Amino acid sequence: SPNRLMLSSCIHVHACLSSWCRINKIDCRVVTCILSVSLARANGNSFAHRGELRQAKRIVVKLGSAVVTRGDECGLALGRLASVVEQVAMLQNQGREMMIVTSGAVAFGKQRLRHEILLSQSVRQALHSGQNQLKDMSVPVLEARACAAAGQSGLMALYEAMFTQYSTCTAQVLVTNLDFHDDQKRQNLNSTLQELLRMNIVPIINTNDAVVPPPEPNSDLQGVISIKDNDSLAARLAVEMKADLLIALSDVEGLYDSPPGSDDAKLIDIFYPGDQQSITYGTKSRVGLGGMEAKVITKTRVKAALWALQGGTSVVIANGTHPKVTGHVITDIVEGKKVGTFFSEVKPAGPTVEQQTEMARNSGRTLAALHPDQRGVIICHLADLLVEKKEEILAANKTDMDLAANAGQLSSALLNRLSLSPAKLNSLAIGLRQIAVASQDSVGRVLRRTRVAHNLELEQITVPIGVLLVIFEARPDCLPQVSALAIASGNALLAKGGKEAANTNRVLHELTQEALDIHGVKEAVQLVNTREEVEDLCRLDKMIDLIIPRGSSQLVRNIQRAAKSIPVLGHSEGICHVYVDSEATIDKVIKIVRDSKCDYPAACNAMETLLVHRDILRTTLFDQIIDMLRTERVKIHAGPRFASYLTFSPSEVKSLRTEYGDLECCIEVVDSMQEAIDHIHRYGSSHTDVIVTENEQFLQQLDSACVFWNTSSRFADGYRFGLGAEVGISTARIHARGPVGLEGLLTTKWVLRGDGHTAADFSEHGTLKYLHENLPVTQPQPRQMAAQRED
Repeated sequence: SPNRLMLSSCIHVHACLSSWCRINKIDCRVVTCILSVSLARANGNSFAHRGELRQAKRIVVKLGSAVVTRGDECGLALGRLASVVEQVAMLQNQGREMMIVTSGAVAFGKQRLRHEILLSQSVRQALHSGQNQLKDMSVPVLEARACAAAGQSGLMALYEAMFTQYSTCTAQVLVTNLDFHDDQKRQNLNSTLQELLRMNIVPIINTNDAVVPPPEPNSDLQGVISIKDNDSLAARLAVEMKADLLIALSDVEGLYDSPPGSDDAKLIDIFYPGDQQSITYGTKSRVGLGGMEAKVITKTRVKAALWALQGGTSVVIANGTHPKVTGHVITDIVEGKKVGTFFSEVKPAGPTVEQQTEMARNSGRTLAALHPDQRGVIICHLADLLVEKKEEILAANKTDMDLAANAGQLSSALLNRLSLSPAKLNSLAIGLRQIAVASQDSVGRVLRRTRVAHNLELEQITVPIGVLLVIFEARPDCLPQVSALAIASGNALLAKGGKEAANTNRVLHELTQEALDIHGVKEAVQLVNTREEVEDLCRLDKMIDLIIPRGSSQLVRNIQRAAKSIPVLGHSEGICHVYVDSEATIDKVIKIVRDSKCDYPAACNAMETLLVHRDILRTTLFDQIIDMLRTERVKIHAGPRFASYLTFSPSEVKSLRTEYGDLECCIEVVDSMQEAIDHIHRYGSSHTDVIVTENEQFLQQLDSACVFWNTSSRFADGYRFGLGAEVGISTARIHARGPVGLEGLLTTKWVLRGDGHTAADFSEHGTLKYLHENLPVTQPQPRQMAAQRED
């Protein structure tokens, strides 16, 4: 085929790869990765981790009866089938070799035969009765082999028509057990499939159910699986063809540690062959010749998967019938996303992220029940450890810095964030001690008291949010900060740091757990070191209560898109403005602009756009601003209006909505304070904006999380606000806004104390009346606070 690459012939691949990828609009890295993995996996080992599934070249997709057929078992689920075909065709067009093992012939044939029988009966009855009115007609029980014989041709014709829409050719291959037990037949089958794959044809394989005898019990030969159903067929075929991946789709999410639907049932993410005792088996259904019953995994399916795994093929069992995921379940699996159950010969090291979350939640509840002084002691001890163990911390940080510098993949801004120093550690320790002081009246604080009626009093009190997930990139100083805030607020914490700071994060986490262990809550703060993708973490909506991203705007946007059911606290951009008004004074302007831009350009509260009033152009003040920026080596981009005033202008800005994160900024001209406000509302990110003037009107009219008058934007920081530290800066309009410290990690609950009161007591004929009196707020004693938290 002129527009496809024959991957099996590698002689001229490197010469033609780039041009072919360009013509076919395919990412060249995907094809290169596939080629390299084919060589790397020549020893026949299966993939050890989900992330490696992206490298799979030869893939077998097994479609169970429940996926292919309708719920009434008569006819095909055309929508699901079309979705599967689209995904398979897309992967085939990426240069992968795709094979399908399908059910559905029995169901399709049953539909056709029932139609023929009903039509025949209606004609006979009409002839016998001489009337058009028909009697009740019953359809006899149809023999499965006859249904298969009637349905095979129609099923294949449907596949061919669907794949034709994607310019993909298909071929039907019918097999029986004898085709695998007879060496000559097995070699013929292998040769046929190899040739089809070489010609970029998708083989569609099924057991020849029209002639196949019933499977004999215990008929597996030593070391060989017998073809009893499409599960065993897919496994045998995958091993025979040395497939990299077998995707088995049915109507179950995967393997569970107890029957699905039960209260304690949990989906097993990674299944290790030695863990067979941890799952519950179901029985085979009557859909086709395979399938499921009550959505419980069958023993034959697990046996087939384990046999394929032993043969060097990775296996994923997943749900192919769920309407929300069917359209991308196959591609999600190949992309390494956490879908279904992944079979791996490598036993996972340490707990899974789900287990970590469970441990954190349980320990977090104990943490929340501690006396405030005890939580304060933990935080102070952590602050002491940051100073005492600074040599160990800095040594780990140097390792990370050296690795990052050698890799050459981090910008100077990210390298600055990654770097720690004795001064940074001392500053962190000071901030942590501030948090310890603030934590004394955080959890269990009474916000409101109301006398609803006589002997019926209502209180609103502060409580922890629950389990926090903080995702941060190359900024290891974030770990002790958010850990201290989580401890102070009684929250459990999952911390997912960037791989660039892996060594530093490991040491800091060990110190955090050492401090927590003083009061037996070591597991309340967990460091996620697994290969979990951020998107997979964002799906744990039943386990995580709040996500706080700390990193690039792209990271935050990705998390906000992925976390559909979990609140996200943060900001995607830090486009901060400094507006120099016509009433500004020279000494203030130079200091504020220099500090806002040059103190720490990589920070989210650094100035990105400098707005200047038109009246100060061509003045001494403006000249001094430009000279200062040039002295500090700040690259200037001219806004459209500023560029129009200049004969030879700096490079014109591509967008007025740009976060540079470096020694760069945009300069733009406005005619008035109101125009500056309008500009910020249009192009800003509602983070932090500054005016340098003697007029305070700006403060009332601008709608940003932080609005400053005659001071640097760099003050938008939890430590500088006296919050001790922050988990981030939020530009949201509900819950917390601006630098989010301890208060932003608390929510409230209502506590009502009565004496046998009922709602009926306050009805029209009741004996009680509502009072709704506001009572003075008095904070409970420590024992009362502990009792409230237990409630």
